[in-house]
Amino acid sequence: MKAAITLESVTIRTELRPGDIGYVIYMHGDIYSKEYGYSLGFESYVAESFVEFYKQYDANLDRVWVCEHNEKIIGFLLLMHRGKAAQLRYFIMEKPYRGIGLGKKLMNLYMNELNSLGYESSYLLTVDELPAAASLYKRHGFRLTEEKPFSDFGKPLMEQKYELMLR
Repeated sequence: MKAAITLESVTIRTELRPGDIGYVIYMHGDIYSKEYGYSLGFESYVAESFVEFYKQYDANLDRVWVCEHNEKIIGFLLLMHRGKAAQLRYFIMEKPYRGIGLGKKLMNLYMNELNSLGYESSYLLTVDELPAAASLYKRHGFRLTEEKPFSDFGKPLMEQKYELMLR
């Protein structure tokens, strides 16, 4: 019998290792294709934006949370500096790990770092067909500030921007 997955069985590390970026890009392509029917354009978008992150990475301003279970990456979240704002990016989790409190834990870690690093605000870009994620962002004070039609991921969507003002 397979043991139940618990929050305590997941480890979270805060440094990137070789292979992490490629694997997280793969996770996005695989999960969003299977669960939402996104095209290769989505995976390409994630890959391009990861290159941007890596090229401007600053250990004093940026943070990563790599979630692992049995030595396999099962979730990820990143805080990326954007001047006085921080961007929440690449929040993803394998399906079996949803609903155990890991998303809430990652958001709490994000919020703690956001405050300790002194950012004035934070924002994220998402799409309208992810209501569970939007609910989590709203519970942490993010507000929907922009919405526009978007079709780069192989189907019509509404791109949404959520913002949080801290100071």
